[in-house]
Amino acid sequence: MPAAPSELTRSERFKYFSINLLLRGLIGGLNLIPYRRRVSAMGWVLRQLAPITGFHKRVRRNLAYTRPDLSPAEVETLCHEVADNVGRTLAELYAGAPFWARARAAPLTGPGLAALNAARAAGQPVVLVTGHFGNYDAARSKLVQMGFNMGSLYRRMANPYFNDHYVKAISATGKPMFQQGKRGMVEMVRHLKSGGNIAIVADMHAQGGQYLPFFGRPALTSTVPAELALKYKAAFIPIYGIRCDNGLDFEVHLSDEIPHSDPVTMTQAVCDDLETQVRAHMGQWFWVHRRWKPMHDTPHPDAPKSPPPPAAGA
Repeated sequence: MPAAPSELTRSERFKYFSINLLLRGLIGGLNLIPYRRRVSAMGWVLRQLAPITGFHKRVRRNLAYTRPDLSPAEVETLCHEVADNVGRTLAELYAGAPFWARARAAPLTGPGLAALNAARAAGQPVVLVTGHFGNYDAARSKLVQMGFNMGSLYRRMANPYFNDHYVKAISATGKPMFQQGKRGMVEMVRHLKSGGNIAIVADMHAQGGQYLPFFGRPALTSTVPAELALKYKAAFIPIYGIRCDNGLDFEVHLSDEIPHSDPVTMTQAVCDDLETQVRAHMGQWFWVHRRWKPMHDTPHPDAPKSPPPPAAGA
């Protein structure tokens, strides 16, 4: 778990506090701009910062590891698209009412919608799983507006100063919010047992998880969402807030309900479904995350073979 300010070194406190001031100042300044321009402006800002902050380097590394078939031009385009989506998402998370209006106007599509409605009618809890894709909070906002009793699990940010600001912003969309950890898990279980629904972003490197294939590469993945669905007899449904071409609106898509079997099989189904969505909208997934840790030295099976070394004396 990220450290509290009192547990940081003096230099770490200075670094995190400075970044907190910079981010809050940037967000506060952008909030003075009309919403439509603000979202696109934040996308532009992140596109300019991405090469400096190492975002592009991380995106290229992840793509080289999982999609070596992409051309340099395609990779360069994705670097900019990913940064733009991250920037837009950041602006939207702090926008409040204008973002909620866009999200709540989103069409609700996909075969999982029938399962969601059936669970609601039966008073059955639902575990909704998503990824850092499009704007994952758009889906939660849509369901809150529709009257679903939505709780969400979140991971505390490494920057303790900015974390409080972040939690306040995401809590405004809807409560309850459960911080990842022992206490949060107890509260989340209580919510599920009462028939509530929870949303979990399930595509982060997770200590204690299972190495499961994602884009053909082993990624350490938590099986806890599937375990919760099994233990509390909850419907298990992938959900996504897919960004539309205009960069401002969304489609909230629910994939097929994942049938109960065992935690690894169900979690692999989550990974496969997310991969399908990402392949259809490559620029909308957060390729900046360290999803594949540690990076393995073995080449991707689809990577072009290196030519053999020249014979001695050639």
